[in-house]
Amino acid sequence: MTSIPTLKTNVAAISIFASAGMAAAKFAVGIAIGSLALISEALHSSVDVIATVITWLVVRVSDQPADEEHHYGHGKFESLSALFVIALLYVLAGGILVESWSRLREGTAPPTISAVPFVVLVIDIAVNFWRARALHRTARQTRSQALAADALHFASDVLGSLAVIGGLVLTGLGFAWGDSVAAIAVAVMISILGLRLGRSTVETLLDRAPEGAFEKATAAIRAVPGVVGVERVRVRMVGPTHFIDAIAKVPRTYPIDRVEAIKKTAQVAVTQALGDADLTFTAVPVARDNESVRERIMVIARNSGLAVHHVTVHDLGDRLIVGIDLEVDGDMELAAAHDIAHDLERSIREEFGEDVEVDTHIEPLEPELPHGIDAAPERVEAVKAALSRFAGGNGAIHDIHNVRVRDTDAGEIVNFHCRAAPSMSVLKVHENVDEIERALRRAFPSIKRVISHAEPPRA
Repeated sequence: MTSIPTLKTNVAAISIFASAGMAAAKFAVGIAIGSLALISEALHSSVDVIATVITWLVVRVSDQPADEEHHYGHGKFESLSALFVIALLYVLAGGILVESWSRLREGTAPPTISAVPFVVLVIDIAVNFWRARALHRTARQTRSQALAADALHFASDVLGSLAVIGGLVLTGLGFAWGDSVAAIAVAVMISILGLRLGRSTVETLLDRAPEGAFEKATAAIRAVPGVVGVERVRVRMVGPTHFIDAIAKVPRTYPIDRVEAIKKTAQVAVTQALGDADLTFTAVPVARDNESVRERIMVIARNSGLAVHHVTVHDLGDRLIVGIDLEVDGDMELAAAHDIAHDLERSIREEFGEDVEVDTHIEPLEPELPHGIDAAPERVEAVKAALSRFAGGNGAIHDIHNVRVRDTDAGEIVNFHCRAAPSMSVLKVHENVDEIERALRRAFPSIKRVISHAEPPRA
């Protein structure tokens, strides 16, 4: 499949040869028969040749990626080239109008009528119609303003050639002014088409949002799971690319990796809605109406960079009772740890009111990567036998398996799997397993931590 840059370059290159050939033919015939309208149309086509050369050069630059000096890419080179071509067209239109008026006033001799100009013009119409359609289709496909300008030029050539034919017919019927009026018609068409293209180009340079782009981008972002609101969306076009700046609200309880996933999903959604899009997504964390007290406390702790767990909340009607396990460095002095706990409690009271009761249990933070080795096989068997014995006395927990024991700098760590009835509640399973874990630590004081994994029986 041909890439977009190659497609744009190929179409522009083909147009150069077509424009040059038809311009030369019309100019030669126009000089030969003395037709101002045909010469004007040839000059118009000559401008098209210049425009097409510029287009061919510009599309090679505009498709280059962003660099240190052009952070939004090089797409606006196409808009600048379009403005330059429009200026050429208006200069040409002005010159044609002046010469046409001069000929009408002075009564210049009419052109010589023959079949040759009609043949050239019919061929020109066919070629320009084909080129205009091809360029217009490619311009829409690639969102290229430079190719759109080229397509407009060739469309105006078709209309201009029809006007010249009309002028020659009038001249052949004896109306001497027909050729000059046809030239004026060519100039007027150039001006009207230039005005239409100029409006679109200027709007792009002034960063006017493309029609409907704001609505599509906003709807796409709002539909992304996790986005609870859209504060602001700004859209501008640079070449074929929509650059979108969006500020969206996300729940403040979401972790960073989930917010990042939302950003990526939003980029995909916007690209699907608009085609080529570059989204800058700013996430604003907000509190949702259904945010629980526990979630709000976890947010407070996370914003303070603190590790907390086992958050309990009791509502006594007139006040809240909050219990928190706060993990700090085990080597930290109690006074410093107490200051951290005090600051956390103050933040919670600022959130829920001064009458809230907060009790913080301070405990040492587990080392992130304690050095350890696997315990000896006989030690593993001793621990497994003890676990099976304690589970047998418990009754609710059975099939102790996958027991692992590791010696670490912080003490022994035990991991094991067990089974329980599938209908048993999580709370009941936790109570029974916790009883086994406590019994194991009493039997083996060197065990620092026990991690269990309960699962239903095999099918």
